[in-house]
Amino acid sequence: MTDTAPQDAAHLATQLAGAVRSGDRRALARAITLIESTRADHRATAEALLAALLPHTGNSVRLGISGVPGVGKSTFIEAFGLHVIGLGHKVAVLAVDPSSQRTGGSILGDKTRMVDLSRDPNAFIRPSPAGATLGGVARRTREAMLICEAAGFDVIVVETVGVGQSETAVADMVDLFMLLLLPAGGDELQGIKKGIVELADLVVVNKADGDLAATARHTVADYRHALALLRHGDWRVPVLSCSAFRKTGIDTVWQTIGEHKALTEANGARATRRAEQARAWLWSEIRETLIDRFRAHPAVRADLARLEAEVTAGTTIPAAAAHTLLGRFLGKPAPSGSSGA
Repeated sequence: MTDTAPQDAAHLATQLAGAVRSGDRRALARAITLIESTRADHRATAEALLAALLPHTGNSVRLGISGVPGVGKSTFIEAFGLHVIGLGHKVAVLAVDPSSQRTGGSILGDKTRMVDLSRDPNAFIRPSPAGATLGGVARRTREAMLICEAAGFDVIVVETVGVGQSETAVADMVDLFMLLLLPAGGDELQGIKKGIVELADLVVVNKADGDLAATARHTVADYRHALALLRHGDWRVPVLSCSAFRKTGIDTVWQTIGEHKALTEANGARATRRAEQARAWLWSEIRETLIDRFRAHPAVRADLARLEAEVTAGTTIPAAAAHTLLGRFLGKPAPSGSSGA
């Protein structure tokens, strides 16, 4: 067996890395498609590509944005992106669309919701399916961020699927996690997940215009009171309001992000956070890869459907089935009397 395949992968990765670094948008899209692929040969090339681009990453502001459906995330991101581009920055938006649990399909309609931003030469919008990954982000979102940074984008926005208990993984890959809220009060305020509010570095009440302007002011006051004691290190979580539709308050949001960046760079929190995120990324990749290899293992595949059926029917307890399948994966004989014997 020769080393032709590894050499071809390295050569392709070098060429693609050069094109990405030169600002070739088609190469950027191809690079993200490559890292999202699950084919073994593509993964080898993707890893070589990331290794080549890694020295040119890390120089962006990484933002995560989440919020309940209907809060106006896409409208906000478009207004925000155009404002930041107007200040001389380049913005990449990695928008993660929910995948159907039945078909695995996604609508991927973010570009249709950000028409003006998608047309700007200093913006790049990449919708990706969330697939089976929990956390409201696609499995390869972290790698896509690095590729966008290497391509010269200095503001990276990750738009998550929405608000839910499992959709907090974005906080493990960004410098600032922003939570968008609707003007609300009373019962609506109680319905917001406490956990995701505690993760937020910045809370922004959107749609603060028209008939909702007064309600938005009350919502901001309520959240400022509720979050008065919440601190992330030296940073006290601000609560702001804006109208993405009317493009008001967006400048204050960007200014606040700049203040957070300056503080966390000065006190070392940004570097510490990114180091912790890299370690979390390592273990996330280990878990995902182990599950992929577990499912693909011939001995596991031979028994998986039967044991799943037995667990569903209530004739085998899940723990016993799991131990049997793990034994298959590790090459251990099934224990005497087990369902896999």
